[in-house]
Amino acid sequence: MILEALGSAVLGLTLALIAAYRLSHRLPARPLVLSTGIAGALFGDFVTHTALGSAPTWPSLLGAAIISAASLSLLLRPAGRLRRSATA
Repeated sequence: MILEALGSAVLGLTLALIAAYRLSHRLPARPLVLSTGIAGALFGDFVTHTALGSAPTWPSLLGAAIISAASLSLLLRPAGRLRRSATA
């Protein structure tokens, strides 16, 4: 269980580093992105492990990756400036 949690934390950190590198212009500060990735992966591992019980490790890591990616996607900002029309 400890190794599963450690593996999911490393997976969340890896996803957060990839997102911070590729989408740095659309994400907030790097410490927030990294902590969100790790926390999302740990929460995803917890939810998946609770739902499936004593299943193999890979479904828990898959759930951790999905929840981590979903939580990182909530941090994204729009790519360009929003334009307002003259009537608004």
